[in-house]
Amino acid sequence: MTAYDIIKKPIITEKSEILRREFNKFTFEVNKKANKIEIRKAIETIFNVKVTDVATSNIKSVSARHGQKLYMTAAKKKAVVTLAAGNAITYFETV
Repeated sequence: MTAYDIIKKPIITEKSEILRREFNKFTFEVNKKANKIEIRKAIETIFNVKVTDVATSNIKSVSARHGQKLYMTAAKKKAVVTLAAGNAITYFETV
């Protein structure tokens, strides 16, 4: 797997923005088969930053309803990456 196969997309929510501002932690959706070492190397190569810690969690699929249709959401894996002091990742260039 390449670095871009491991990191799918950033998760940008209110809670993740609080983590980013206060603790320099960034949240990403990652490949379900990737481990912490692969995630660390992928973040360091893509964004050119120094990673100090990686925490992962598996999100199980749940049933959801849209009208009368009942379906299952996809299972996901989420990684919270702590960066070294002085490093940062910018999601948007001009916002």
